[in-house]
Amino acid sequence: MPAVSESKYLVTAGWEHVPHLDEAWKKKTLAAYPPHMRKARTEGVPSLGVGAIYPVEPETFTVEPFAIPPHWRRAYGLDVGWNRTAAIWGALDPDADVLYLNAEHYRGQAEPSIHAAAIKARGDWIPGAIDPAANGRSQIDGQQLFSLYVDLGLLITNADNSVEAGIYAVWERLSTGRLKVFSTLTNWLSEYQDYHRDENGKIAKDDDHAMDATRYLVMTGLKRAIAKPVQQMNGGARTIADRVGGY
Repeated sequence: MPAVSESKYLVTAGWEHVPHLDEAWKKKTLAAYPPHMRKARTEGVPSLGVGAIYPVEPETFTVEPFAIPPHWRRAYGLDVGWNRTAAIWGALDPDADVLYLNAEHYRGQAEPSIHAAAIKARGDWIPGAIDPAANGRSQIDGQQLFSLYVDLGLLITNADNSVEAGIYAVWERLSTGRLKVFSTLTNWLSEYQDYHRDENGKIAKDDDHAMDATRYLVMTGLKRAIAKPVQQMNGGARTIADRVGGY
């Protein structure tokens, strides 16, 4: 029994110390916890979760691109910054409740007008969820980035930036096969491989812009997602600008 002080001792207890917990309950409950929390929950050992935030192999969720069906609802998450701005688009299969990340915008050191033009090119009708910190900073003249992007024509709202809740929501989809990623999202996949916690359990804030944008999409964007509006007919046929991304 380790001493915390001269008058205090620390006692830890895990599931194995509670005989009335059956194996079925343990298995079901364990599956509901993110990997970095499992040791603390099952053994009573404080753990800050050093290592990969999403310990799910990319091979299990990476898919080849396909044309998105027009009735699937779409949205994007947007993380803004001068060094890097990232937008991640998603399309939701309503029958299987599977979210497909199907496109990305990933660029640094460019004016908001450049980013806005690239985002609208993917479909100016698609709603987005933006980093709420955009309300308090701008890279150019002090104007709030949120207002600036709205003026530039983006259909955005402030995202829910509850970090741990957002990470759990993304992990829950990944671990249950309800989040898939097009293989063409090379920047997203690169960030995913390096997304981790440091020795203090804090998220390593290096290159995590696409990861943040994904959280915004899952936490807020999906609530605003809409299906593609009926397009004007061109000679009796629909026109699709991007057959790989499905736009």
